[in-house]
Amino acid sequence: MITVTDIAAREVRRLLEVENKQSWGLRVGVAGGGCSGLSYTLAFEEKARETDAVFTVEGIPVFVDPKSFLFLNGMVLDYSTDLLNGGFRFQNPNAKRTCSCGSSFSA
Repeated sequence: MITVTDIAAREVRRLLEVENKQSWGLRVGVAGGGCSGLSYTLAFEEKARETDAVFTVEGIPVFVDPKSFLFLNGMVLDYSTDLLNGGFRFQNPNAKRTCSCGSSFSA
């Protein structure tokens, strides 16, 4: 399961509205790269893929491919409005090491 905090859900809904994609969902995943080995990815998609894990969190469909789910199960997606380091934040219990900015990790 992936949890989305209230503030992160509000920001996702705001961004979906800006892009006129209110009925779409949020894809959360990982990709190779970043200073710690794996980077988090976020994207809007119209529908889930056949093999995705699908959650509805705060009214938002969340899609996760099977490989990414191995690394993201139990993660909390948060959002910060800090002026210098604001944006989406990933609280991942599976991360053994993270970079200083929090956008990449190793498992």
